[in-house]
Amino acid sequence: MSEENKSVSNKDKDIEDNKTVAALSYIWVLCLVPLLTKKRSKFAQFHAKQGLVLFIAEIVGVFVFWIPLIGWALGIALLVVSIMGILKALNGEWWKIPYVYDWSKKFNL
Repeated sequence: MSEENKSVSNKDKDIEDNKTVAALSYIWVLCLVPLLTKKRSKFAQFHAKQGLVLFIAEIVGVFVFWIPLIGWALGIALLVVSIMGILKALNGEWWKIPYVYDWSKKFNL
C-alpha cells in the first residue's frame, strides 16, 4: 500500500471511529467531550472547535435571546446550525460553518 493510500485510509478510519463523538460537539456544553477526550482525532477536534464557538455564541446569546424577533431569530439560527453540524458530523463531512470556522481556527487546544 502506498503512503498516500495509507493516509487516506487513516483519515477514513478517523472519521468512521469518531463520527458520533464529533456530533456531540454541537450539543451545547458537550463540545468539551471530544475536545478533551479525542485529542488525536483531527475530525473530532475540527467539529469540537466549531462546537465550542457555537457554545460561546449561545452563552453570549442568552443576553440577546429575550429581545423579541432579533433574539428569537438568532436563537433559531444557532439551533439550525447546530442541527446541521450534527448531521454533517454523522455523515463524516468536514463542514466549515461560515464565520464560525474562522473563529474556531484560533483555538490551539
